[in-house]
Amino acid sequence: MSRLLRLPHRTAVASDLVALVAFVTVGLLNHHGGVSATGYARDLLPIGACWFLAAGAFDLYRRPRWSALVETWLTGVTVGILVRALVLWRLDSDDAVFLGVALCFTLLFVLAFRAATSFAVRRLG
Repeated sequence: MSRLLRLPHRTAVASDLVALVAFVTVGLLNHHGGVSATGYARDLLPIGACWFLAAGAFDLYRRPRWSALVETWLTGVTVGILVRALVLWRLDSDDAVFLGVALCFTLLFVLAFRAATSFAVRRLG
């Protein structure tokens, strides 16, 4: 599991970004029937921006450790969903469900993409 944290800086950033894009893409396909620039702007921009702001605040990429990953995940996704709700001018019970789903699946996607990336880096390096 520590290999997930020992990815090179740029590789870890790229892996996390691709994981967040994959999460949003799956959501758009399942709930909106297709992907669109508007859908990515509505969902990926706030979640991705808050993820990377939190990653900077918790030093996830310069000093990778499990606590930084967990803090980035909880803070980045939670604040990202809140920002998304504020931009859409609505905050209702569906957002709490979306937050729960987003927390579960972003963690799953980030860990899966980091594991796949770690495997690929080992095989290529």
